[in-house]
Amino acid sequence: NAVLVISDGVEARVGALGAGREWFKPWRTITGADFYPPPSPSPRPAGHPSPSGRGERGEGQCDRKPELEVALLGLFDKRRFLDLVRDFIVFEDDGSGRLVKKMAGYHQFHAVQVAVRETLRAAELARADRVAEPLGGYEAGRKPGGRPGDRRVGVVWHTQGSGKSLTMAFYAGRIIREPAMENPTIVVLTDRNDLDDQLFGTFSRCQDLLRQAPVQAESRAHLRQLLSVAAGGVVFTTIHKFMPPTAAPPPQPSPTGRGRSEAEGEGDWRMPVLSERRNIVVIADEAHRSQYDFIAGFARHMRDALPHASFIGFTGTPIELADANTRAVFGDYISVYDIQRAVQDGATVPIYYESRLAKLALDETERPKIDPDFEEATEGEEVERKEKLKSKWAQLEAIVGAEKRLRLVAQDIVEHFEKRLEALDGKAMIVCMSRRICVELYRELVRLRPDWAHDDDDKGAIKVVMTGSATDPMDWQPHIRNKPRREALANRFRDPRDPFRIVIVRDMWLTGFDAPSLHTMYIDKPMRGHGLMQAIARVNRVFRDKPGGLVVDYLGLAHELKAALATYTESGGTGRTALDQEEAVALMQEKYEVCLGLFHGLKWTAWTRGTPQERLALLPVAQEHILKQENGKDRCVRAVRELSQAFALAVPHAEALRIRDDVAFFQAVQAVLAKRAPGDARPEEELDQAVRQIISRAVAPEGVVDIFAAAGLQKPDISILSDEFLAEVRGMPQRNLAVELLHKLLKGEIGTRRRKNVVQARSFAEMLEQTIRRYQNRAIEAAQVIEELIGLAKQMREANARGEALGLSEDELAFYDALETNDSAVKVLGDETLRGIARELVATVRNNVTIDWTLREDVRAQLRVLVKRILRKHGYPPDKQEKATQTVLEQAEVLSAEWATA
Repeated sequence: NAVLVISDGVEARVGALGAGREWFKPWRTITGADFYPPPSPSPRPAGHPSPSGRGERGEGQCDRKPELEVALLGLFDKRRFLDLVRDFIVFEDDGSGRLVKKMAGYHQFHAVQVAVRETLRAAELARADRVAEPLGGYEAGRKPGGRPGDRRVGVVWHTQGSGKSLTMAFYAGRIIREPAMENPTIVVLTDRNDLDDQLFGTFSRCQDLLRQAPVQAESRAHLRQLLSVAAGGVVFTTIHKFMPPTAAPPPQPSPTGRGRSEAEGEGDWRMPVLSERRNIVVIADEAHRSQYDFIAGFARHMRDALPHASFIGFTGTPIELADANTRAVFGDYISVYDIQRAVQDGATVPIYYESRLAKLALDETERPKIDPDFEEATEGEEVERKEKLKSKWAQLEAIVGAEKRLRLVAQDIVEHFEKRLEALDGKAMIVCMSRRICVELYRELVRLRPDWAHDDDDKGAIKVVMTGSATDPMDWQPHIRNKPRREALANRFRDPRDPFRIVIVRDMWLTGFDAPSLHTMYIDKPMRGHGLMQAIARVNRVFRDKPGGLVVDYLGLAHELKAALATYTESGGTGRTALDQEEAVALMQEKYEVCLGLFHGLKWTAWTRGTPQERLALLPVAQEHILKQENGKDRCVRAVRELSQAFALAVPHAEALRIRDDVAFFQAVQAVLAKRAPGDARPEEELDQAVRQIISRAVAPEGVVDIFAAAGLQKPDISILSDEFLAEVRGMPQRNLAVELLHKLLKGEIGTRRRKNVVQARSFAEMLEQTIRRYQNRAIEAAQVIEELIGLAKQMREANARGEALGLSEDELAFYDALETNDSAVKVLGDETLRGIARELVATVRNNVTIDWTLREDVRAQLRVLVKRILRKHGYPPDKQEKATQTVLEQAEVLSAEWATA
């Protein structure tokens, strides 16, 4: 199975076998040059740009089509579908030993297609295997392409969290397979060792796609050796390894203020040529000015070493408008997938921002002052290495790390995060400005919550992750770990079930690190620009029913977020980098009003003022109130789910805490409405694990109220459905609740029977659904439907005695029912003959089935012959034999698992 599509005929979602519900996404384009927006876009806040950034209809944006039509035309075109199967499906270990199938989204698929064409153009290599589809505004941007042979492929800007690393792997695999590239060499470039390791891990897990194992350059000499090959290879390196044999002196300012001129300092400082081949492609991760200084910098050495290589940049944040150097190296955008589109598609969740600066009771003199010049100078740097800033850094670090302030920050984080956990299960990251502060904040947090700490790496709820050496202070040493130990902690943090909930970092894990259950980031460090954007994106990953991520600011970074948004919108991006938490509160209030409307007219003050028994007794009354309304159950379940998600985003805002008890009541009613009959299978994702039921403390330890207890009934043995229990249900004052209860019980009983007698279960299921449909359509009243359902329950109970009356075992009765579906057969043959056929069928089929018989066509064919032979022998009507044979084999499949292992 390559692709799964689920649809109601209008909306459609595409995903891979085994993927959770949250990983089924829309496919919004047919050719890649068009874009079909969602059928019902949510209203945009005032001043918020449209998806195109240029009014309601943007370049490449089309009139709406049903999503199913777009998916079928866009994905199942023969050529595109074969491309997808061959080059855009990978299998990865999820870190727990479980193999996960991943498939490209539409933005990844078409970005790679455009990038391959642009690569052939930039390398001046022909592509003769097929005619290319036209490039359009959606993927190619406003400036598609460049001059043939200019070696600048372009920049792919896909917002953080939307699968950029996998897109790079898909691109590498597709370029390697491209005939015109003649077995190319791929050089994957990062600016830091930790990013190199993370990206290398992604590519290593995609070896089948790459058709070879990637190699990591260990040193400059090793890099030169790897690039001296005649063809092939996927090489990972940091840009700092592109250095000439003799290190160049630092660049001196030129009269223009732009560094040394290209004519200066060439001589011994030039990097020797490593390869002149044209089929070398350099893939740069996070292509930004601070990483790739073209004049007298590392990019210059790279060009010297690979003079005919083509360069493509991938970035999760936009390139600044004034950044001419990056465009000089890589070219312009060739694919853009911005925040708004990613959130619309469900590829990421929105990020909300909350300032807690005012919550810290500090004098003005005790509050840190962030100097803009200081921020500019330290952006993208390991600040302690910059000698000229040591004094200014020390002053700021002393204020931020003052004992009184850290104690207040720790107290606020504990209270804030514990309230967050009441509504939203997940994890948190705390970002500090120095390793000293990391250690001291850890000490303060553990002082408040000693049970969070543990000396063992594989235990404990809170850890500091940082590098260091034996020369660091003794009290730092427990937090300094080698690379394997840090990776083990990373695996713990990624696991949503692991009790490791809070990590404290300075620089580590702020880029390229994915932990989808991470939903809160506390920032106590000066940050700006793309570094800030990359960091806050750690909380935007999709995870089950997680509604969004929250960034909590203790230093006053709102100005920097606005500056980052300005860069973002200048570059043509739509959507906002981070939404104010007040918007989450407004959304919560809107959903709260919807829920209040559903419960209008119901007195439920006992929920907050009554005893536990009174609260429990309120639930059946509330259910009855909802079930009396047209489509009330579905409306209530949906409204409370939306309120719960909005509430989880708003906590611990005062307004959220004010309505907490009301939300708990709504969730309690939703829980009993949504609870299904015993034995009714329910996927894990449907349990809404991301949004915790606050009622767990107020009503029942397990967090789900039992529907029978809520109705004041003893829980019955549903395989019996005694007269006493049915009489008790008939006497319930809440008529609609009685209908709901009987429906659940009978549906569960039918599911149990389906495992034994297919025909009988099918017949009862049809009767049940017909009755419920009439009730839902208001064709019959609750009292009448209760009587019909009680009658059906009695028929089920009486059906259990049929086999005994006919002298048949349970298995023989199942085959008898399969034959009896044909009324004419009963009239022609009579009961006695049918009973004889049933007994012979059981004996014959039972002796011929094996564990895997349903998968073996030869065994199935043999069984068909045997069944038809028995039917003919006893004179079963010839025109009915084919259908009877199919029903008998269907029944045999149900029973054979038990038979084969008996």
